[in-house]
Amino acid sequence: MRVLCDVHVPYGLVSRLRQTGIDATHVNRLLNGSETTDSAIAAYVDANDMLLITKDGDFRDSHFLRGTPARLLRITLGNLSNAELTALFEAHWGTITQLAEQSCCYMELSRAGIVRFPRNSPTS
Repeated sequence: MRVLCDVHVPYGLVSRLRQTGIDATHVNRLLNGSETTDSAIAAYVDANDMLLITKDGDFRDSHFLRGTPARLLRITLGNLSNAELTALFEAHWGTITQLAEQSCCYMELSRAGIVRFPRNSPTS
C-alpha cells in the first residue's frame, strides 16, 4: 500500500509507517509542499493509487461530492501526542489496510477506532 500524509499529519507517523514497510510519504516532500492545493493532492493520490491520510474535513467533502480522493482516511482525534497517534495507527492498521484495498473508501480514525462510511452517506 502507498500512503500520502497531508500537511498536518506529523512526520513521526510517516517515519513509523516506513519502518513497518509501508510506502509512506509526506505531502511536504512532493509537488509544492505545504502550498499544494487540495485538488492537486487529491489528483496525485488518485493517479498514484494511494491512500490519503489527513485531518482536513475539506477532503471528506471532496470525496463525497466529487469522488476524489478515492481512498481517504481522516483523523478525527483532536490534539494528542505523536506516540498516541502512532499507537492508534498500529492498533488499527490491519483494518485500515483491509478497507483501503477497495477502489473507493472513506474512513475516520477516532479514539473509538476505525469507522468506514459508504460513499453515498456523507458525514457531518
